[in-house]
Amino acid sequence: MTGFDRARIEAAVAEILAAIGEDPSRPGLGETPSRVADAYEEFFAGVGVDARSELGDPVPLEGATAETVVLRDIRFRSVCEHHLLPFLGVAHVAYLPGEAVIGLGRIPRAIEILSARPQLQERLTEQIADTIESGAGARGVLVVLDAAHECVTTRGARQTAATTVTIAARGAFTEPAARAELIALIGRGIA
Repeated sequence: MTGFDRARIEAAVAEILAAIGEDPSRPGLGETPSRVADAYEEFFAGVGVDARSELGDPVPLEGATAETVVLRDIRFRSVCEHHLLPFLGVAHVAYLPGEAVIGLGRIPRAIEILSARPQLQERLTEQIADTIESGAGARGVLVVLDAAHECVTTRGARQTAATTVTIAARGAFTEPAARAELIALIGRGIA
């Protein structure tokens, strides 16, 4: 990760602790700035990284035409850029290959890169769809994210069971019938 400034993060966390009336050097908090820096290095490891590079080189189908590929229940976590609180959820991805397919394990890695930065769920959904469409040469892409946001579950409204669903469609999957069929296949009751 380029641009990660551990010392600044540690100093900022110590300042936040002092600003809320805590003693950053007291037992129990002494290592907190370092721990937060460790977490932030992981949470924001996707900053400046091109997720398309994670898709690798598509594998040619050699004359065959592949039907839709669906990968469901991909766990992800990100950090909401509005409150710097986590949101956790599952991604469901469907794509209609062009002349090649991508490795199934590469899709979750691309999602991990895109989610490892300050994010909005709506933008993350669009970025995943764009990455797969351009990186795989897909004729259609559908991405559904279902996530719980700690800014909704732990503060403010405190709606502990609430989740947010976002959908992005590209190419052939913008057609309503194709989209409805895929959403039914995902099987989450999302309309």
